[in-house]
Amino acid sequence: TNSPVSGLPVVGTIVEFGKSPVKMVQRCYEEYGPVFTVPFFHKRLTFLIGPEAQEPFFKAPDEVLSQDEVYGFMKPVFGPGVVYDASKKNRQVQFQSMAHGLRTSRLKGYTAKIERETRQYLETWGESGEIDLFHALSELTILTSSRCLHGDDVRENLFKEVSELYHDLDHGLTPLTVFFPNAPTAAHKKRNEARAKMVELFGKVIKNRRDNPDVKHSDGTDILSIFMDVKYKDGSPITDEQVTGLLIALLFAGQHTSCITSTWTSLFILNNPEIMKRIVSEQMDIFGSEPDAAVDYKKVNEDMPLLHNSMKEALRLCPPLILLIRYAVKELKVKAAGKNYTIPKGDMVLISPSVGMRIPEVFKDPDAFDPDRFGPGREEDKSSPYAYMGFGGGMHSCMGQNFAFVQVKTILSVLFREFEMEMIADKVPDIDYEAMVVGPKGDCRIRYKKRQSSN
Repeated sequence: TNSPVSGLPVVGTIVEFGKSPVKMVQRCYEEYGPVFTVPFFHKRLTFLIGPEAQEPFFKAPDEVLSQDEVYGFMKPVFGPGVVYDASKKNRQVQFQSMAHGLRTSRLKGYTAKIERETRQYLETWGESGEIDLFHALSELTILTSSRCLHGDDVRENLFKEVSELYHDLDHGLTPLTVFFPNAPTAAHKKRNEARAKMVELFGKVIKNRRDNPDVKHSDGTDILSIFMDVKYKDGSPITDEQVTGLLIALLFAGQHTSCITSTWTSLFILNNPEIMKRIVSEQMDIFGSEPDAAVDYKKVNEDMPLLHNSMKEALRLCPPLILLIRYAVKELKVKAAGKNYTIPKGDMVLISPSVGMRIPEVFKDPDAFDPDRFGPGREEDKSSPYAYMGFGGGMHSCMGQNFAFVQVKTILSVLFREFEMEMIADKVPDIDYEAMVVGPKGDCRIRYKKRQSSN
């Protein structure tokens, strides 16, 4: 069977997609079912919605569904020969080195660094006040990421330059970029200049580390140290430009997603007094007898199930990536709702975590913030292997998810123990579906007051 094609005129579809892709996908899902195709410019976008339809998307190998044709627009940000622009063999080595830097033994060391950065940052808040939580957590995410990814020498001496250059790179990624990555716009010009400066800056850091091996530049656990030692399978060493590109790629992958997720998690908790009481109680159970005890990896990983499930639930309701896309290199067979479909070669194949994780047959009362849905006896995320997509799924699931959990939970553990907080607005902000990476749109300000028992 061919997938049903959206009946809207092409121009209507493009306008609707531009305004809110999620609303369009939701409307088509309700009208056409779990598999449907939307004509878009000269392309066909075929959507797979719901756990059954999504399964082949996550299971298909790169030879069938490829990322390269889709994410080529990132080349001007990451640079040549990095990730989607690398040969298959080189990309494998690059991904292995990333995974090496994000494995459990490294995370144990990162936890202490994230806590230290968080406490230093929160000292600037004073006893009480008002703050935009989204802005604050955005700053804190890049501080903690820089400490873990770049190392002490960069974090302490070059942080301001790195974060300003990252800002220009980030603003060089617009909806136009996806279709015309090298269009001569002011944002693209700044992006290109920022990447060149970033390569120059990290080139100096790498040279300094190599020229002075006996000086303590960092404790050696940062991911820059790992990337510097990468050798490809043909024996050639990684270039400084590629090392910089990989660092940019990791910062891009983690910065928006972590700061958005920590903001949503906090706001949903603050908006739900019952959950908030339980979150604070969970933290006090762990740290009550030793308020000065360090946040270690075991505590974060094993002893905070409600905070963990609250973060999972925030990701279910507000996934930062609203669409995941592949290119069909070969035709793809899909079975859904008792029908068999053949997706032709050449289609762009998409899933939408935003729509797929709000299906009432999969997640009961899907629009409610209910972290207990993942708890014992319910475990709605395990109803099928691809029901929950907070970090993607299958062979391309996010390799940074354990780092993200450690980063966000460590920050929020300190935040909820140090301060009493309340939202200034009377509701959680709307979701900004017009952004490239989807975050809150509206009032994210909170009032805070230092807890009396806090040391």
